[in-house]
Amino acid sequence: MVRSEARPRRSRAFTVFLSIVGVFVVVVLVGGGIGVWTVQRSFPQLSGELTVPGLKNTVTVQRDDAGIPMIEADSATDLFMAQGFVHAQDRFWEMDFRRHVTSGRLSELFGEAQVGTDTFVRTLGWRAVAEEEVELLDEQTLAWYQAYADGVNAYLAERSGADLSLEYAVLGLQNPGYEPEKWTPADSVAWLKAMAWDLRSNLEDEIDRALLATELTPEQLAQVYPPYPYPDNPTILPGETATPAPASVGIATPLESPSIGSADSLVELKKVLADMPALLGRAGSDIGSNSWVVSGEHTESGKPLLANDPHLGPALPSVWYQMGLRCSTVSEECPFDVAGFSFSGMPGIIIGHNDRIAWGFTNLGPDVADLYLEKVSGDTVELDGVAEPLTIREETIKVAGGDDVPLRIRSTSRGPLVTGISPDLGTVASEYPATAELPDGTYELSLQWTALTPGKTPGAIFAVNRATDWESFRAGATLFEVPSQNLVYADVDGNIGYQAPGRIPIRASGDGTIPQPGWTSASGWSGYIPFESLPTLYNPPSGYIVTANNAVQPSGSSTFLTRDWDAGYRAERIVELVDEAIAGGGLTSEDMSEIQADNANAIAERIAPYIADLAPSSNARLGKQLLDGWDHADDADSAQAAYFNIFWRNLLENTFAPKLPDTVPPAGGSQWFQVVGSLLDDPGSEWWNGPDDNIVTRDDALTLALSEAWTEAENLMGSHPEDWSWGELHTLTIRNGSFGESGIAPIEMLFNRGPYELAGGSSVVNAVGWYAPEGYVVDWVPSMRQVIDLADIDSSTWINLTGASGHAFHANYVDQTPLWQKQETRQWPFTPDAVEKAARDTLTLLP
Repeated sequence: MVRSEARPRRSRAFTVFLSIVGVFVVVVLVGGGIGVWTVQRSFPQLSGELTVPGLKNTVTVQRDDAGIPMIEADSATDLFMAQGFVHAQDRFWEMDFRRHVTSGRLSELFGEAQVGTDTFVRTLGWRAVAEEEVELLDEQTLAWYQAYADGVNAYLAERSGADLSLEYAVLGLQNPGYEPEKWTPADSVAWLKAMAWDLRSNLEDEIDRALLATELTPEQLAQVYPPYPYPDNPTILPGETATPAPASVGIATPLESPSIGSADSLVELKKVLADMPALLGRAGSDIGSNSWVVSGEHTESGKPLLANDPHLGPALPSVWYQMGLRCSTVSEECPFDVAGFSFSGMPGIIIGHNDRIAWGFTNLGPDVADLYLEKVSGDTVELDGVAEPLTIREETIKVAGGDDVPLRIRSTSRGPLVTGISPDLGTVASEYPATAELPDGTYELSLQWTALTPGKTPGAIFAVNRATDWESFRAGATLFEVPSQNLVYADVDGNIGYQAPGRIPIRASGDGTIPQPGWTSASGWSGYIPFESLPTLYNPPSGYIVTANNAVQPSGSSTFLTRDWDAGYRAERIVELVDEAIAGGGLTSEDMSEIQADNANAIAERIAPYIADLAPSSNARLGKQLLDGWDHADDADSAQAAYFNIFWRNLLENTFAPKLPDTVPPAGGSQWFQVVGSLLDDPGSEWWNGPDDNIVTRDDALTLALSEAWTEAENLMGSHPEDWSWGELHTLTIRNGSFGESGIAPIEMLFNRGPYELAGGSSVVNAVGWYAPEGYVVDWVPSMRQVIDLADIDSSTWINLTGASGHAFHANYVDQTPLWQKQETRQWPFTPDAVEKAARDTLTLLP
């Protein structure tokens, strides 16, 4: 970390009273035996017997040496009750913290510093929507959610405070007397809202486009947001599926040509979004995933292989929790025999396999959130010339150590007003749109977002977990409304498939890329795309399906999902590597893992010929010589990778950043790979103009970046290039999402781990991403990796970013991280014999 230019931007900053430091250091760091007791008292019992009131029959929990549990029960109710109990054993602080985030109640834990965050979450109404969704659950699904909650509460009944987790010992010094409430089904369902928020697609892009429009010409704006490179990079569905688009799609209208005279409110809203707790990671193009499936036609075993690695923000503990759930006798009443990656706080398995099918997720990224400029007068809003009443609700934020804060939340028929929630928010616009005279009045922004309408997603995971074939899998996918994900599928019979589910809006006009006028229904949503019209693919002639957040359908397809795709460099590389493996005789599980670890840097390969043609002097000449012969791989031990990425950042900072508003810096990643790549063949473009009159052309800009990168590399890593390495700069410190971001070093030392030196990069298959405006430290990671082998399910492999345990200093806190760091994986025992052989601890839960 010390050699990087900036620490990763915190998603939030928890204010913890400085007096805690002295007290806690004395008690824990200096207190010797007392400190050890404080730390270890929350470690759960993993073997022997425990009585869990509410169980109907005995449940067995077998854990391997990584602490990964396989739970076996006679009934589904007991199974999910035991899952709740086990999640609470290992991760209850994480669960409690998350539910305070999703209900807008962080101030109850951490005081007045969190009032702003709570206000925004309350304004969006995550918890209220979750409670409505619980009311919509069918009897069986609700019973399983309640059983899970009962299991969590059975654990809570026996423990409190520091007996639950070390974090409660720290919290007790600031907020004495805090006791967790009982868990409820709404606590679980609300997590889906947080997941949907972090995977909401292009809301930030919508704001950034509006801000860029204040300083760039329409032509320049189009260059900064280029269309998907269909001729060069693949789509998930093959080209022959394309159909002509309706005439209305993609045609600019006056509503799509804004000119915002005052961007204060958008800037402040962007800041509010940036300060939101990003439980899955910083929103942006690197929040995505790789997932691909290969049929038995192209595998060595003759059966399908499925790989998946979701790219999310790093967290400690990892957002994922590995486990298995097995009914002792699989039947209609108890239909589960499943293993994979779960979310602590939610029943079921999110990504994984059962005894017949396997599945993976990547973020589909459709545009499901729009901002509207609303004309507000008092408690009314104008729509089509009529003043309509706002919906108003009153709430109260309770503040630890402070006074209650009353809230007055206002909503239009589209959604909540998201300006006016902070005294810093200024006027929204003085001219909007450019083609119309804006009437006098007060304007605010509202947010329409699919996740704010109660839906069926809470039942989708159970449906997928018990699916046995393609049709039942697709039936489960119909319930998966928010967030929309690319679902890839394989089964033991040799079939592979792809399904895009989700509640995706149909717009009356526009394409959702910029804020729209809210005073006319001409800019609203007219409905949702029917599930039957969403993209799907089954046993394609190619014999494989690759999804990496690239465009789903070819250009001209009639079903409009978004314009803001990842540019497809990861997808193109995966396709290339799969084709190479097929030509070599067929893929193995090891091949799939090797593809996940690929470090090829597409922009490095694209720029290399232009650097090679330069004839620079001094430091730039040294940089060119260093890059000569490089394989363009972002390997951790590579001096060339270190230097090139410094060059890339300098190129963005020197050449492009000065031409953009300070609020919209060039972030790197696939968007800027595409922007810069498209300009390389236009050496006289005005974009290449540099900080002084000597920098005019492409070659001038490249030479300047080479020179300044050499100077920066020497400052960061010393004067001997043979000692440089990308991993020295590209480091990951995994942070506890609460106290690990306190800003107080002694407390952060307790909960955080690292730094770890890493390979990979942004828009690289090994997607260990970094945010160029803030340096080279890691901001996104493959949060887990799995490869599922349908020929021999016990030969499947998996790895988590951290470990099973959420307890600091537990043996399973970060035990998987060194393997993950080196792109290694663990065996994934699933069948009863394999689980028994791998078992290190066996815990029997008694009624």
